[in-house]
Amino acid sequence: MSTTYAAAYASLPDGLARDVRLTVEDGRFLAVTSGTAAEPGDHRLPGVVLPGLANAHSHAFHRALRGRTHHRGGTFWTWRERMYAVAARLDPDSYLALARAVYAEMALAGVSAVGEFHYLHHGPGGRRYLEPNAMGQALVEAAAQAGIRLTLLDTCYLAGGLSGEGYAPLEGTQLRFGDGDADAWALRVADLRDATDGGPAHVRVGGAIHSVRAVPREQLSVVAAAVRTNFGGRPFAHRAVGGDGGGARPAADGVTGRPLHVHLSEQPAENQACLDAHGLTPTGLLAAEGVLGPDLTAVHATHLTGEDIGLLGERRAWACFCPTTERDLADGIGPASALRRSGARLCLGSDQHAVIDLLEEARALEMHERLDSLERGRLTPEQLVAAATAQESIGWADAGRLEVGARADLVAVRDDTVRTAGSDHAQILLSATSADVDTLVVDGRVAVQDGRHRLGDVGRLLREAIDPLWKDS
Repeated sequence: MSTTYAAAYASLPDGLARDVRLTVEDGRFLAVTSGTAAEPGDHRLPGVVLPGLANAHSHAFHRALRGRTHHRGGTFWTWRERMYAVAARLDPDSYLALARAVYAEMALAGVSAVGEFHYLHHGPGGRRYLEPNAMGQALVEAAAQAGIRLTLLDTCYLAGGLSGEGYAPLEGTQLRFGDGDADAWALRVADLRDATDGGPAHVRVGGAIHSVRAVPREQLSVVAAAVRTNFGGRPFAHRAVGGDGGGARPAADGVTGRPLHVHLSEQPAENQACLDAHGLTPTGLLAAEGVLGPDLTAVHATHLTGEDIGLLGERRAWACFCPTTERDLADGIGPASALRRSGARLCLGSDQHAVIDLLEEARALEMHERLDSLERGRLTPEQLVAAATAQESIGWADAGRLEVGARADLVAVRDDTVRTAGSDHAQILLSATSADVDTLVVDGRVAVQDGRHRLGDVGRLLREAIDPLWKDS
């Protein structure tokens, strides 16, 4: 049975269109027509309809840190100690409760799919749960209950740091992150399964290198090879869609379509440690070890040299900016426009969830560029929409576009609120916030309607999940 939505304005692949009807059947768009009046029985959507937003970088448990890390100042590294304190208290049950609430908050912000950079794998001291992927399975269940798709970017994390003297061993809470070596990591991940069609749990499994600080040089290519050979199984490829609205293109030779992510050059200290240890920047090290490619997403990509930018562009890699986190942690402003000009593709994430608002992440991408360059209009509204809906970066190349055959994801952003009233509909990302999201449909299923999530009071769910983690702290 089909359902038809009617929108006064919708962002289609060739630009903003008026009077658009979108017919959905079996979770995909069966028909998309513009310049067509709504018909009786159509579900009318308010404001501007966009493709479902893609949150390409998330650490769900970091949401528990919001509003609790500002009283002592400090740096990224002092913030990290508070993050470890939260990680030490989580188990599969509390992780499920927290992630379910966080993913529901994402749905309220118009996010239809999230890339979860998952490294909290084991129990205290590194002890494995009876089910080795219990923490990952909690994330899968959380996303299913929240009504959004999940790309589980299972993360290899083997070392406690890097300096000119070499790699430090894992210690303390970090022991929960490690698998011993990359082969053991890949063996564990091989037990995880995609669920991409039918049922409520739409999941794609990908991989991640935590950083060049946390994965020794000789292990980098092992991680990349495991992801690109489907963790030892038969590789697969998928139709790739350009992140800036380009047409279809085949996957590159040797690239399976399973996403591979890495934290890259988030901090100057990371760059210096890599130079001291290897005589290369982090990007240069990844290039030397064969990790760079169009399946790779470099998260943060903040402190890059001109050569780094050229390498990422030449390999058509993704660059995932998380502006609200990068400003919260005083990380710096990354070279988004320069990367885009070089050939890299842009996507966005909310990372530590200081804010969960992909509309704000998109706006901040442009605003940070303005602060850095003293120029306006560095990225067009259309380019910001492309970055906010870059589902291919997390492995969903059949989503992120309002077109026939694509997954039926859509988000309706109101144009009549105190923030958006009077805005040019083509520039809605420059005025709207997550509070203006009215409706979210994911794979044809309604997750948010009239600004309310199907799970009910998400604020209560967040409070009930977070408060116990800080008890007696």
